[in-house]
Amino acid sequence: MANLKDIKSRINSVQNTKKITKAMKMVAAAKVKKAENTVKASRPFSDELLNLFRKMVATVGEYSSAGLKIERGLDDYPALLSRREVKTEGLLVITSNKGLAGAYNANIIKTTLKRIKDNTEKGINTVIFPVGQKAVSAFKNKKGRYELREGYLSIANEPSATGANIIAEDIAEDFVSGKIDKIDIITTHFNNMMSYNIVDWEVLPVEIEKAEKHELDPVMEFEPSAHAVLQQLVPMFITNSIYQALLEANASELASRMTAMSAASNNAEEMINTLTVDYNKARQWAITQELVEIVSGASAI
Repeated sequence: MANLKDIKSRINSVQNTKKITKAMKMVAAAKVKKAENTVKASRPFSDELLNLFRKMVATVGEYSSAGLKIERGLDDYPALLSRREVKTEGLLVITSNKGLAGAYNANIIKTTLKRIKDNTEKGINTVIFPVGQKAVSAFKNKKGRYELREGYLSIANEPSATGANIIAEDIAEDFVSGKIDKIDIITTHFNNMMSYNIVDWEVLPVEIEKAEKHELDPVMEFEPSAHAVLQQLVPMFITNSIYQALLEANASELASRMTAMSAASNNAEEMINTLTVDYNKARQWAITQELVEIVSGASAI
C-alpha cells in the first residue's frame, strides 16, 4: 500500500498544477473572444482589397515603373508581380512565443519541416523567416538544408499592421534583390473556438486571378496615374496578407491554449479524485492494521 504522506504530497502537487492550468484557461478565454472578433472584422476588408486589386490588375494591363520613385523593395511593384524560376523559397513561419497550446506549434513546425524536405528533394533551397520563439527554437536546433533568419518575437505577441509592414519590407527586399524567388506564409486559419487548420499562403510573387470584363467598373480614372496607384496598392495588399495571417494565427493559438488548459484542468480533477480514493483506502488500511495489532496484543496478554 502506498505511503499516506506520498499520496498527500501528490494530491497537493496536482492541485497546484490545476490552479495554474485553470488560470491560464481563464486568461486565454478572456483574450480569444477579442482575437476572434478582430479576425472576423478584418476579413471583409481583406476580401474587398482583393477585389479592388483584381480590378486594378485587369485595368492597368502592362506593368511599368517608369516615372515612379522607388526607394525600397516594396515600391518596385512590377518586380513584386513578376515570376521566375524558383531556386530559393522563403517561408514565413508563424508560431507563438509561449507553449502550453496543445499541438498548435508542433503542427506548424511539422508542416514546415515537410516543406523543407520536399524542397530539398527538388533541389530548392529554403530560407526560414520565423515569427515567434517556438519557431526560432525549433529550427535553430534542427538540422536540414535551410537558412534561418532573425526571428520576429515581439510581433508574435501583439499582431499589428506596423509589425506586418516590417516583415513585408524585409521579405520584399530579398525578393526584389533576387535572393529569394518565392515566399509563402505557413500559418493557421481560425475556424472557431474548437478548430483551426494549417494553411499555406503565397505572398510573393503576388499572383491573383484577374477580374473579368463584366466585373470592371465602366469608368475608372487614376490620379496621378494607374501605375502610381498600383505602386501603393501592391505593398498594401502584401502587408495586409501578412497582417491577416498574424491575426488568424493569434486567434488559433489562444483557442488552442484555452482548449488545452481546459483539458489539463479536467485531467487534474480526475487525478485528484483518483488519488483521494487511494488516500482514503490507504488510511483505512492503516487504521485496520492498527486495530488488528491492538486486538492481537490484548489477546496475547
